[in-house]
Amino acid sequence: MVRIPRRICAAALAATTVLAVSGAGKPPTAPAMANPGFETGSAGWTTRGDRAAALVEADGHSGGFRLTHASASSYRVETSQRLSGIANGDYTLRAWVRSSGESAHLVLRDCGGADQRLAVPRTGTATDPWIQVALGVRVTRHACTIALASASGQEGWVQMDDVSLARGGHDGRLAIRGADVSHLTKNVDHGAVYRDAKGRATDPLRLLAANGVNYARLKVWVDPVDGYNDQADTLRKARWAHERGMKLLVDFHYSDAWADPGKQNKPAAWAALPFDGLRQALYDHTYDVLSALRAQGTPAAMAQVGNEINGGLLWPDGRWDNWDGLAALLTAGSQAVHAASPSTKVVLHLAEGGNNGGHRWWFDNAVSRGVPFDVIAVSHYTYWHGTLGALQANLLDLTTRYGKPIMVTETAYGFTTAEQDHEANIFTQALADTAGWPATPSGQTRALRDLCTTVAAVPGALGVFYWEPTWTAADGAGWDPADPTSGDGWENQALFDYTGRALPAMRVFAEF
Repeated sequence: MVRIPRRICAAALAATTVLAVSGAGKPPTAPAMANPGFETGSAGWTTRGDRAAALVEADGHSGGFRLTHASASSYRVETSQRLSGIANGDYTLRAWVRSSGESAHLVLRDCGGADQRLAVPRTGTATDPWIQVALGVRVTRHACTIALASASGQEGWVQMDDVSLARGGHDGRLAIRGADVSHLTKNVDHGAVYRDAKGRATDPLRLLAANGVNYARLKVWVDPVDGYNDQADTLRKARWAHERGMKLLVDFHYSDAWADPGKQNKPAAWAALPFDGLRQALYDHTYDVLSALRAQGTPAAMAQVGNEINGGLLWPDGRWDNWDGLAALLTAGSQAVHAASPSTKVVLHLAEGGNNGGHRWWFDNAVSRGVPFDVIAVSHYTYWHGTLGALQANLLDLTTRYGKPIMVTETAYGFTTAEQDHEANIFTQALADTAGWPATPSGQTRALRDLCTTVAAVPGALGVFYWEPTWTAADGAGWDPADPTSGDGWENQALFDYTGRALPAMRVFAEF
């Protein structure tokens, strides 16, 4: 770290932290902050605690400098600024941050109501992308204190830059707090038991709803061998979710089994169809499923036309290197959604949530060919898809560039690296090392909270879905619909432990 020493006298500090009141005692409509980018060192800011741990250093987010909290030993320190003479009302604090993941919070206090605190997300190394965070407050006494408070061991650090407090509220809530529970009926039919945090057997969807989950995501296969995730099974799960007060996102895979960036296999019944017949089959299947959901009183709020379709769908007719064919298939699916269920929003979903270049290329092609859609969705697993800073930068760019709301429809993290069944787990210690959160219940909790905080700061972001929180290991309920002896490679990323008890990460949804 490059340390740039800054010295200011107490009188200058006091002068910079008190704001002038303009015009006959009337407070200005917005606060003016002193030195929000630390370009004049620590001027305007007060440090308390282990003062040597608060440094102004080179390499800021946008300017030349930034604030850093770090030390060669354990420390506890706070850097703050008091804003006075500001108009009462709702405000949003925004700041760009980087953090090793130790205890660090942005704080708004003495504003007239309860203190507001936001845990700074773990972003990775000191060279990884910055993340913007947002924290709202209601000012009722014409004054408010902004603070960065951190406490860490000798390896911990946090950085802050480009701080602002602007009119307009931000409640930190996500409109969508979702769970993909596509595997749930198969698990329950094969004996899976779910328990609350106290160990009492419970309805897993009711428990998710009680912890803030308000959307269920359900994948749809065309003709799966085992009969799960077809239209009938989707209707069954939709009724279950609807009875628990959840809205519905339908995820069309347009396959008899898994479809993702590595495989987009046609359903067997569609394999020999000419292109016009394939397009009609896609339309009819989409229409039939959504019409049936609407008829039973559980209409889909949103529907994905394809799952993780970075490389297209229904290969080879709709592969990435045949964009005219892909666009025609996507358009047919979108038209079927609106015809079957006019209020349902069309979602286009890509994997690799931090891949801005790839996503721009994909959506530029879709938009140039007139593909109709309402919402952009991405998957983001930090152990595969990169840092939270890369995710946020992509979300900010996509929602601005295409003028559409955006969301994360898949994410997850492991609470252990231990195995419960014979199927090797997908999430390993190597992946935990890549992502940076420990593979523990508390690490899983922090990983989910940090991702939700990152998404919540993006204007236009709708929310986050956790992928398969209820897919615990149950004999016979494995991943392969054609092989009843297959196991579960996901049980260590569920939100229930190996005794079926709810894990602390489930409570994160209630925070947002």
